[in-house]
Amino acid sequence: MLAVISILLILTTACGFSLSTANIKNANMARDVNGSLEEVEFYSQDEVFICTAELANAPDDTVVTAQWFAVEADGIEPNYLIEQASVTTGSDQVYFGLSNNILWPAGTYRVDLLVNDEIAESIEFQVE
Repeated sequence: MLAVISILLILTTACGFSLSTANIKNANMARDVNGSLEEVEFYSQDEVFICTAELANAPDDTVVTAQWFAVEADGIEPNYLIEQASVTTGSDQVYFGLSNNILWPAGTYRVDLLVNDEIAESIEFQVE
């Protein structure tokens, strides 16, 4: 039995296996209304996209990344990666925002939240 445990330990160390239980909870899209965040599913073309989520069970060196996509929007190729941003943190509330110097084209958008390079949550939303 000890030999099996030793082999498993060697394999997981050699393969870079991680036992992290970090996860995303309560992810949603929001807008700033007088300093408070209000959950939304639709944005107007001139708004800042805000994604907020709770990172739980995470060590302090956990990397959370937001990847913003135009899934199907006027004048933009399908599933176009607009931007991405990362933050390194432990269990905490995380916020990502995306603004544009021009009006957002109407259509469907998505933000993928990754925890240590693994997709943990995807949220689709609309611009009208």
